[in-house]
Formats: sequence, structure tokens, C-alpha cells
Amino acid sequence: MQARSFETEVAGRKLTATFSDLANQANGSVIVRYGGTTVLVTAVMGREDKDGMDYFPLTVDFEEKFYAAGRILGGRFMKREGKPSDEAILSGRLIDRTIRPLFDQRIRREVQVVATVLAIDEENDPSGLALIGASLALATSDIPWDGPASSVRIGRKRGTNELTINPSSKEASNNDFGMLLCGKGDKVLMIESESGEVSEDVYTEAFKLAVSEIKKIEEFQKKIIAEIGKQKQVINFIELDAKQLQLFAEVIEPRIGKVLFDTSSKKAEVYELQSEWVKMFAEAFPDTDTNPSLHHYEQFVDSLVHKEAIENNRRVDGRAMDKIRPLFAQAGGISPLLHGTGVFYRGETHVLSVLTLGGPKDAQLLDGMNVRGEKRFMHHYNFPPFSTGETGRMGGANRRMIGHGALAEKALEATLPNQEAFPYTIRIVSESTASNGSTSQASICASSLALMDAGVPITRPVAGIAMGLMTSESGYKILTDIQGPEDHYGDMDFKVAGTETGITAIQLDIKLGGIAPEILVEALGGAKKARLEILSVIKEVIAEPRKETSPVAPKVLRTNIKQDEIGGLIGPGGRVIQGLAAETGAEIEVDQEGVVTIVGKSGSAEKARDAIVAMFRVPVAGETHDGEVVKVMDFGIFVKIGPNQEGLVHVSEIAPYRVGDLAKYFKEGEVVPVVVREIDHMGRINLSIKARDPEFAKKKGIPEATGDFSPRPPHRR
Repeated sequence: MQARSFETEVAGRKLTATFSDLANQANGSVIVRYGGTTVLVTAVMGREDKDGMDYFPLTVDFEEKFYAAGRILGGRFMKREGKPSDEAILSGRLIDRTIRPLFDQRIRREVQVVATVLAIDEENDPSGLALIGASLALATSDIPWDGPASSVRIGRKRGTNELTINPSSKEASNNDFGMLLCGKGDKVLMIESESGEVSEDVYTEAFKLAVSEIKKIEEFQKKIIAEIGKQKQVINFIELDAKQLQLFAEVIEPRIGKVLFDTSSKKAEVYELQSEWVKMFAEAFPDTDTNPSLHHYEQFVDSLVHKEAIENNRRVDGRAMDKIRPLFAQAGGISPLLHGTGVFYRGETHVLSVLTLGGPKDAQLLDGMNVRGEKRFMHHYNFPPFSTGETGRMGGANRRMIGHGALAEKALEATLPNQEAFPYTIRIVSESTASNGSTSQASICASSLALMDAGVPITRPVAGIAMGLMTSESGYKILTDIQGPEDHYGDMDFKVAGTETGITAIQLDIKLGGIAPEILVEALGGAKKARLEILSVIKEVIAEPRKETSPVAPKVLRTNIKQDEIGGLIGPGGRVIQGLAAETGAEIEVDQEGVVTIVGKSGSAEKARDAIVAMFRVPVAGETHDGEVVKVMDFGIFVKIGPNQEGLVHVSEIAPYRVGDLAKYFKEGEVVPVVVREIDHMGRINLSIKARDPEFAKKKGIPEATGDFSPRPPHRR
């Protein structure tokens, strides 16, 4: 094997890039290692343009290998890696979102980047490392790409103001702020963050720290590229000639402005005009590829949208730059059978979020390469084709749906109660029913409504907004609440979610070669203003979580027993706990600490809890019970006063007079009134009927007996 390695230090740990002939058929490849985490990244470009392709065909795959964790994972009958996990899809997306803006979008050759995790040390996350590997694989290859790009994680330990670079997994678990930022030079390309209601000032400082560290990693990459980088392939792009440009200018160009900026027009008309132009072009120039005509149309619309925004403060729907579209919010009202629902409209973007509550057993079991444990809160996002007025395939979740669902999940998680306070499993499904801009942020708003409608005691509602950007040589304009054309032709999709107190999640996607942090800081200010406006609408509908969960939702109750009582609850072979579950209809679990979790509907959980409490409750003198006679002896009767408790009513405690022949007057199964007289030094329960009801024996027709009382037996049952 021929190999050459390069090293640098990042946050006190060694970053190594090794170039070898291990994957020498790829255009570019590298093995990157940070700590013990190691990733092989390859980049390959097709040799020819894809026929009929009207977009740049880039694919990024993040491959998790079980062997990387040193474990044999998988199900009982399947030990091969299956479909990508959500974590793998999200890692692939963040690489894609970083490297894509640095390609010429006119390329029609397939480009595939594959990041294969070879080893993971459970301290250093592989996704950010894979991005650096992707950058090196592309930048040192002959694939045209305007890199390099670098990534860095920023964290903040809970309860402090100190930001840290690339915190370990253990450190990150105690952070209230975590951000992965990818950039080039002093510009930002991509952001993915999750935080616990922190201020905009924290993000401002984090941007500065991340950019300064990225510059160091970029210098490391540039030295490598200068030494071993290949000469880039030259791809020639066909441009429209004079006749073709004239046809566009005469027939299409005058109509684009009206379609774009007439508020009575629909967004579909922009694409209808595009189809008309491509068809016209194909008929007028039958021997010419239509791709250049499509690209020219897109470029013209793009420049027109930018020009009007920057020079004339004009948006496609006539709104002011900082104005939000009309808002509507509703909590509940869909069906009494649902545990919680929320409906949120922002202009033509409509989302329905439905919440379902379950018990601890309903938590999702995670057993992946670097993610293990149970997940008790899930947010899933669906984007059916009818939401854009189109037909299409239904079923399954694509990468975009998984990404949007994960973003909303992160945004909401900071406000959820802990498991001790609210021991439920929570699943929210957000259905995008109509889409014209940032359904992911509308999903956050609708989900906040659903959480409060379901009675989940969140700290406060969360709202999200998408901020846009138009830039040119003459300046830039930040747009609040971008819709379809502004998202498609704009330079930035900056999603910011949070509460009245602070930011809980951020996601940044761009189409430029980078955005200055100062612009992002300015956009954060606009996002806060919009967020507070949305939250005021939400709070008008429902100001706080409902006091009780839905009557159709299961109840999750907890009680505690002593550790030495666990065996008594379970019983031989589990017969006691299983019998109690069958009798009450509730699910019952007990852990090694004696915490009993009960899940049930229609009062079954309360019934099971009361039975368990009674089973292990220590009676005290003076308590009264209506107990069941379980044994009749000559010296007295044994009475059951709890599921697992019996006491003796001595013959002398039945009546104020002598009573004889007890078997004649008492039968097993009958109920008698008793009071706890005492618990003796051996823990035996002594009961009394006459102290509870002196007239009981007389009312029962028991006569006074002759002779002495029966003696107390030496042994108790």
C-alpha cells in the first residue's frame, strides 16, 4: 500500500488525513481520523452528462458500519447493515448541504460522495469529521469543486458561559448549547444547532469562535491540496446563442415580471411559463439540447427576484421585508379520539400536528453504531404530494422528511418535562397539508399547540420562522417568512426556532459560496421579532398546557415499594403481577429500585395503583376496614384487610360478651367491619370487631356463650 499522511491539531486532539491507493478507482479518497474515530470518504464523478437531467445530480451517502463500534449489532435473524438509520441520513444531509453550493449547478454529470465509518471511539462524532473528509476527497480530486470546506462543533456546558470547541460525546451530554457549523474562509455554509433556550448573543459568540477555528482547519487542507491535488477537469457548458436569446427576450421576458409579482398569480404559473418556454425552444431549435434554455430561464428569474428585492424593496407577494403572512392557530377540535392536535397556518403553508401519548414501553429502542438507548419523544414529518397541488407516490419517508422531522424534534425537546415529572412516551406526527414555504417551521408551531392541547406540561410554546436573503454586488436584503419563489431563487434558508426566552434550534442552508456571520446575526434579530409575533397568536388560542391529559389517552402512574417487597409483587413465576394486570387491565412494570410503573385506560391504572399501594401498605392502629373473612378458628377469625395483609380478630374482640362456636356464625368470604387494634412487636396485626361496632354480634344474632374464652394460640397463621 502506498500512503501519505498529514496531521494537525484541533481542540487538543490530533486530526489525521491519510491518502492511499486503498480506493484508487475513485476520483478522490481519503481516510480521516480524529481521536479514534475514523472515516473513509470517496468522491466519484460520472464520465458523461445524464441525458434529460435538469438539475445537478449530487448524491451523498453516510454509511454506518456496525463493526466500527466493535459490536455485532442487528436483529436476531439479520446481522447485515440494513437501511440507513435516521442519524446516518441526517449526517449525509449535512455534508450535502455544505458541499452542494460549491459546485457549478450547471453540471449534469453524476457526483457521488460516500463516507464510510470505519471506527468510532464514542467520544468524537463522525459526521463533522466526514465533512472534512468529503472536502479533502473532492478538493484533491479532478472533480470541479470550489472548496475546501471545514466543520467544527461548538458546545457550552450547562450552567456556564464558556464555549468549547469539539466537545466530546460525554461533555456534549451535559451541554445546553450545541452547534455544528461548516464554512469556507470567513463565511458560513451550513449550520445545525440545538440549544436550551439561549439568547442570540450566545449564537453571535459561537459564530465568531467557529469561523476562527474553521480558518485553521482550512489552512491545513490547503497545504494538502497544494501538495497532492489533481488538476481539475474542465466541463464546457453550452450557452444560448443570439437567436435563442432574442426569442426569450421577445416572448418570455416581458411576461415573467407579471407572473412573479402579480399578487393574484399563483406560484405554479412561474413553472407553467417555464414549461411553455422550454417547449417553444425545443420546437424552434429541434437539434439543440433544452438544458441551456432551462438554465437561462432560471437565471433570469433569479436575477429579477434579487433585483426587485434589493433595489426596489419588492417581494413576489408585495409584503414588506419583515412582514409575516397571515397567521391562524387552533388547539384541538379535530377529533375527541385524538390525544392532542394543533393546526397552524402561515399564509398558504398549512400543517396539522397530531400527538399520541403512550407508556414507557412505547419508547423507541435505539441500537445503532453510535446511538443506543431509548427515545421517549419522537416527531415525524410527512409531506404528501397533494400539499403542493401535485400527484405523486405515497408512503415512506424521504431524506427531506426525516431532516425536517428531526429539526422540529430538536426545537421542541428543550421545553419538554423530564421523565420523572411526565413518564409518558410522546409521538407527534406533522402532516403538511398545504405548502408554500417552510413547512418545517409551521410544524414546530402546530406541534406546540398539540403538546399543550394534550396536557403535556411543556415550559412554554415554541415557534419557528424561516429567514431569507437576497444578495448582489450592490448590497443585500434580509427577508422574513420566505415563501416558495423566495426559497427557490433566494440565497439563504435560515430556520430559527425558539421560545419567548431564547433559541432552541437553528438550521441554515444556502445557495452561495458562503454568508458572512454578521448577516446571520442581523437575521437572528428579525427572526426573534417574528417569533414573538407568532407566539402571541399561539398564546391567544391556548396560553398554557391543559391541566389534564385527554380522557382517551392512557394514564401513566408511578408508585414506589421497598426493594425487599419486589419479590412479593412479582410472585412465583410472575403470577402475582400478571394476575393483578389481568384483573385490572393495566400494564405493570417494576424496576430494581422498586419503582412501579402502571399504564392503563378507563381507570385501570388507578385501580392497579391502589391495589399495589394497599398490598404493601403498613396498617396503623385505629384504621377501619371492611375485611373479608378468610379463616375461622376456635380462637378467632382471620380477616383480610388488604391484597397481602391479614389480621386476627380474637374471640374476645368480637363482642362485649362471651362468644362461642365461631364456625356457626362466621363463614369464609363474608365481609365484617374491623378496626386495627395494634401491630405487635412481631408485626402481627390484631383486629377488633367490637371496637368498630359494639352491636355487630347482637345484630348478627350471636348469643352470649357460657364458659371461658378460647385461649390465644401459640402460633399465628
